[in-house]
Amino acid sequence: MRKIGPAVVGAAALALVVAGCGGGDGDTKSNDKGGSTGGVATQPLDIGMPNGPVTNNSNPFLNTSAGAALGYRFAIYEPLMQYNDTAPADPAVPWLAKSIDWNADYTEATITARDGVKFSDGTPMTAEDIAYSIQLRIDNAALNSEGLPYKSLTQDGDKVVVTFEGSQFVNQAKVDSLFVVPKHLWEKIKDPTTDLVQTPVGTGPYVFKSFSGQTITLDKNTSYWGGDVAAPSLRYTAYKGNDPQITALQTGESQWSWVFIADYENVYVNKDAENNKVYSPAGLGIDQLVMNNEKGPFSDIALRKATNMVLDREKASTIAESGLFPALKSITGFPTPAGESFIADAYKGQEYKVDVDGAKKVLTDAGYTYDGDKLMKDGKQVAVTLQDPTGWNDYITSLQLIATSLKSIGVDAKVETPTVDAWTQNLNVGDFDAALRWTDGGATPYQMYSSMFDPKYYQPLGKTAANDLGRYNDPDAKKQFENYINAKDDAGRKTALDALQKHWVEDVPAIGVDARPSAAEYSTKYYEGWPTADDAYADPQPTNINVSLVLTKLKPAS
Repeated sequence: MRKIGPAVVGAAALALVVAGCGGGDGDTKSNDKGGSTGGVATQPLDIGMPNGPVTNNSNPFLNTSAGAALGYRFAIYEPLMQYNDTAPADPAVPWLAKSIDWNADYTEATITARDGVKFSDGTPMTAEDIAYSIQLRIDNAALNSEGLPYKSLTQDGDKVVVTFEGSQFVNQAKVDSLFVVPKHLWEKIKDPTTDLVQTPVGTGPYVFKSFSGQTITLDKNTSYWGGDVAAPSLRYTAYKGNDPQITALQTGESQWSWVFIADYENVYVNKDAENNKVYSPAGLGIDQLVMNNEKGPFSDIALRKATNMVLDREKASTIAESGLFPALKSITGFPTPAGESFIADAYKGQEYKVDVDGAKKVLTDAGYTYDGDKLMKDGKQVAVTLQDPTGWNDYITSLQLIATSLKSIGVDAKVETPTVDAWTQNLNVGDFDAALRWTDGGATPYQMYSSMFDPKYYQPLGKTAANDLGRYNDPDAKKQFENYINAKDDAGRKTALDALQKHWVEDVPAIGVDARPSAAEYSTKYYEGWPTADDAYADPQPTNINVSLVLTKLKPAS
């Protein structure tokens, strides 16, 4: 789950009792979102995730609930807009909101509710439900998992106006992705942060039918506002780990999932080459080599630069990640093509390449010496420890490749595999040399960069840091991150982002390794219309906020 794209999470469990509905005809229809959304079909769509046992809790806010772990919460609860984080330059698709309009400085959003939407119990969804869903987050900090700094909220007719403390330009996708719950049911809940949800109701294309062991069944919502959907029912299964989930995909027991499969072509695709597909589009998040900028060997910028110059990103992609995680090309660290339009003019066309001789010159120019093939400083061979948790096999393989690259310039590099808890604590307090870790993603590279080296998150060694785990603390970089947030126009944001790219390239506060995609496995045996490279309309993962969009695009296989 560590690499699954960001989702709306919280620490609440909520209770309501509502009626579900099921069944329905299979007439093909079209809706106002474009594309066929139905057809005659009798085969349930089987969806699985390797997240272990789940309990009967469909709380849409809680990331540990069955609804979140398996992804079915987003077949029931829908967002205001469908934002596709694998194509961040594309405009969000209006969904429960007809539009979201921002003022010039992005401190105020006007949300206009879509007409004709009903919850699955037949009650109309209105702007009042949207306002209530946001007010829940304002009144209960545990439900505001997006961390949005709400200031005020008003509702008049079909419009909801939300104001914020400061510009939310970088958080537009978070507002787009807010899901809506029915006020007439939720306002009866005594404590929305602790009560359970076991019979959820929403506006989505499917309704909750049953929980049985590790399988949850949803039936088609026959009154869905978006038109008919193809699959008559969805069956979600919680598998106990990667191996049983992979077996289920191989046998066709699962037709939609996300699980990392080494050698996926032979292990999965070739089991049914006509139907078994893997799609792994990269958005604007990456895997980074976090380096300790404040202590140890990597506190020296020369060693960080040299390491950046010898990393073999193609091997990291093909060997450690089986080609599912694309190698980074641009020296800005931006995944392409998603980040192409953000690359500064000064760095366009400049790509990473392995340069051992150039790296050795950087080191000797900085005062390092060689004793045979050993890189020496202060009379000792330079030594580093790379760490990631035991069991994270792809990351550990990638670290071993990085260690080999470091040895090519004379560094004594070793890989350690602590427990997840120990590893997390080590990074939090700065007790490490280097580690492989993911970044945030978003609509722009700001989120990716900010999570890696924004000095506003800086904490001295020994203090817990949330981001900037490498302890980069440059005053100008801090200013440029602030300038990006507060810029009044695109030109101001470009100036700030160009300056941040210069910090990334010249200071090497962290090292980009590969793009972190939103991958999925699916079968076209029964249903077609999945997101593909040629039709990248949505994030393909079955736990993502785009689930309802994907389900409305599916049609029976011909």
